[in-house]
Amino acid sequence: MRLVRQIYTAWLFIIICSNTGAQTVDTLFQVPAPLPANISVDSISGNKLFIRNITIKGNRKTKDYMILREIQFKAGDSIAAASVGEAFQLARQQVYNTTLFNEVKLELTMLSAVEIEVTVNVKERWYLYPAPQFQLVDRNLNEWWVKYKRDLSRVNYGVKFVHYNFSGRRDPLRIYLINGYTRNISFSYSQPYSNRTLTQGFGIGGGLAQNREMPYKTGYNNQILFFKKEDFVKKNLYGNISLRLQKGILSRQTINVGFSYLKINDSILSPKYNPAYFNDNVSSKNIVDLSYTWQYANIDNIAYPLKGVKASAVLLKRGLGLTGGINLLSTEVNYNRYWAHTHNWYTSIQLFGNIKLPFNQPYINQRALGYGETNLRGLEYYVVDGVAFGLAKATLRKKVFSFSIPFPIKSSSHTSIPFTFYAKTFADAGFTYNKREYLTRLNNRLLYSGGFGIDVLTLYDVHVRFEYSFNQLGEHGLFLRSQGGL
Repeated sequence: MRLVRQIYTAWLFIIICSNTGAQTVDTLFQVPAPLPANISVDSISGNKLFIRNITIKGNRKTKDYMILREIQFKAGDSIAAASVGEAFQLARQQVYNTTLFNEVKLELTMLSAVEIEVTVNVKERWYLYPAPQFQLVDRNLNEWWVKYKRDLSRVNYGVKFVHYNFSGRRDPLRIYLINGYTRNISFSYSQPYSNRTLTQGFGIGGGLAQNREMPYKTGYNNQILFFKKEDFVKKNLYGNISLRLQKGILSRQTINVGFSYLKINDSILSPKYNPAYFNDNVSSKNIVDLSYTWQYANIDNIAYPLKGVKASAVLLKRGLGLTGGINLLSTEVNYNRYWAHTHNWYTSIQLFGNIKLPFNQPYINQRALGYGETNLRGLEYYVVDGVAFGLAKATLRKKVFSFSIPFPIKSSSHTSIPFTFYAKTFADAGFTYNKREYLTRLNNRLLYSGGFGIDVLTLYDVHVRFEYSFNQLGEHGLFLRSQGGL
């Protein structure tokens, strides 16, 4: 059985990586036909079309210029008649990927044989969400459900206030007042385009977090070990400010400065727990983070891509010195490629890599595989710490069916709730390096897993994943994931 799974994993990687011929895009995110049915490109005289005007309709909160900022052509530009469809598709894609709208449609009106008018019709989402909160404190739903037996004491409760478009300039404001197993009082505000030319923006945030339980070490079996007391054992007071630079529409850069005061229970530094937590014999730290991030996205849907390219690179310096327990220089890269094929078939490959210098890092700087998207599907119950890792995730999808049901209440922004189902099979492979004194069962060895599942997409780009996975340890099981939405 183990040999069969190894052969299956290798075969799937070869098949997916070789299927690179993108041909169609899923109709769920497809741009409406850019030309009226009675007009074809061949009937247009000349090679260029002059854009006389661009009109925005349907936006009540969002400023017109925020929508026009995401469209690569402007009033007064000329575009090749043969590339109108491609240009409209990119424009619709970029406006939709702001996550401000439920629906985006572009319409073309011929004013003359060589002049056109473009109308952008949008349906805005709900932006204001004052809502009660009920949150799990564990890494994922599976860990809480299986390991902690659905223990309701391991939850947080409180109020979350979020406005995703506070002034109509795509500027989210978040305020959290959370109590329970942990305590979190925080706020953040960001404005992506704050200057007149709409090329610069900023972000600011801060807060206080306190925990009654905290990870202090990863055991040999790659399970996180927790230190727990009735009182709070960890306190984190933090703040950050960022500068965002974006001249074009597909890539952006962010420079971030963060500060945190971190204090932990003294007992954690004892030989019984983890003297290498900070790599210093102190129970509190002032930590300064300086980071630079480059991001590129040319994909059809930011929440569930089916076609396009997405990439990022992050350079992080933690600690102002060149030596000492908290000193870190880290670089991380990510490349995702998505292909759409005929008959509603899709393939994708996701590549991740990270290296931390120097290699003698404290425990708090050793996170690698098992957190967020940098996990192997089928190894959800494990974390693999290290100072360098590589990860490849390959997926083959097939759209099986979709339908909509009427929205239960009358709304100008929602008329129905869509559901789309994708069947899939997948294979992952990864490797994490760490020094021998921190060695665990899954460090310094090739890891691989595979499986199959169903993805369900619905309103606000929410998607739920049901995955049955196998791993090289001979384990298998059903895993549930949820992502997207507001």
